[in-house]
Amino acid sequence: MALTRWGFLYTASGADPERDVTILDTGSCRTILVGMERPDQSVEAARKLVEQHDVQLIELCGGFGPVWASQILDATRHTIPVGAVAYGPESVDGVHEIFS
Repeated sequence: MALTRWGFLYTASGADPERDVTILDTGSCRTILVGMERPDQSVEAARKLVEQHDVQLIELCGGFGPVWASQILDATRHTIPVGAVAYGPESVDGVHEIFS
């Protein structure tokens, strides 16, 4: 099976998951990007991605970690893979500077 529908959740100051939804469709792959102010908004956003867009997987970026990935897996009943973007040790100082 090919990846044809996936969701990407990210945090950004002032973002609203009800408003800040961008859909990129190449004709062979559909990506739904959802921005939110806080990671706690991700559980409901993930449910909507599964229910309304039938995504095959979800990736998390910017302020998420393993706890949120686990909560999203539980909320989606482990029906799809959920991954979190991670940075290697060579990037820790730069990421810390951006998010502090």
